[in-house]
Amino acid sequence: MVTVETGARLHVGFQNLSLAHDRLYGGIGLGLDEPRINIEVTQAERLRCQGDGLRGYAERALDVLDVPGARLTVEERFDRHVGLGSGTQLALSCLVGIAEAYGETVDPRDAAPELGRGGRSGVGVATFESGGFAVDAGHPTERFTTDPPEPGNWEVPSPIVSRPLPADWRFVVVTPAAEQGRSGPDEDASMQSAVDTADPTVADDVAAVLTRQLLPAITERDISAFGDAISRIGRLNGTWYADEQGGLYRPPAGEIIEQLSRNEAVFGAGQSSWGPTAYGVTDAARATEAEESAVATLDKLGLDGTVSVVEPSAAGHTVDD
Repeated sequence: MVTVETGARLHVGFQNLSLAHDRLYGGIGLGLDEPRINIEVTQAERLRCQGDGLRGYAERALDVLDVPGARLTVEERFDRHVGLGSGTQLALSCLVGIAEAYGETVDPRDAAPELGRGGRSGVGVATFESGGFAVDAGHPTERFTTDPPEPGNWEVPSPIVSRPLPADWRFVVVTPAAEQGRSGPDEDASMQSAVDTADPTVADDVAAVLTRQLLPAITERDISAFGDAISRIGRLNGTWYADEQGGLYRPPAGEIIEQLSRNEAVFGAGQSSWGPTAYGVTDAARATEAEESAVATLDKLGLDGTVSVVEPSAAGHTVDD
């Protein structure tokens, strides 16, 4: 039996959505130590799955690996379509687990397009590989517009930045009990609309914040500057999505972000992917205060949901047999 374990990820935003620039997308995000996915895999004559939403990923993995079957059991997982990247982490965990069960090796980055993962952002693949903070190179705009080419004609964009975050930094993750984020055809339609109308000057502003503030803040371990940069990139991305999600942030994430940002224990806040998950940047010394602020925010807004304070991941997925 093989066990594959990996963590969630936060997606801060993209570097560019405008077709006027040479490269499109270019994800910015980071891996989290929790919540986690844990899948147990053994060889089998046919596919046997125990876990909601797992079969489709497992079937694709079997096709990629050209093996007859496997038994997969999800021992631990987090919710789908809430902005934490469960789809990519589940798909790649199935792939790696089945390969290991058969004594084979597989490069998850090379195989991800055949699994339908990494088509826009490479952050989920990068954090599965090595955790930490990642910025990917995006895709050449002339080849990868609103409609991605068929698998086999594109690759997951490689990281141009991949590095750990300081060990004492924390993220307060708030997932309200709200409608799930966009996925599948709905997400494709929303992304196409956003790209078709994207203001190209916003990408220049994102680039300035990324290179002049966010990356230096990581190097200098300046959490205040990092949090401010994360917030600014989130707001800039929100201008691209405003028509699709009803504002700079998708409700109720905007109210949560506003309340978190007022607390001195939170250095910056944003929305992950399409939400509804929002997050705040804090550190170990202020984690309790940040968590209490998030719980109070849900209560003030009359929302159910979950709040957790988690560490950034220091490594990617693990495999045990």
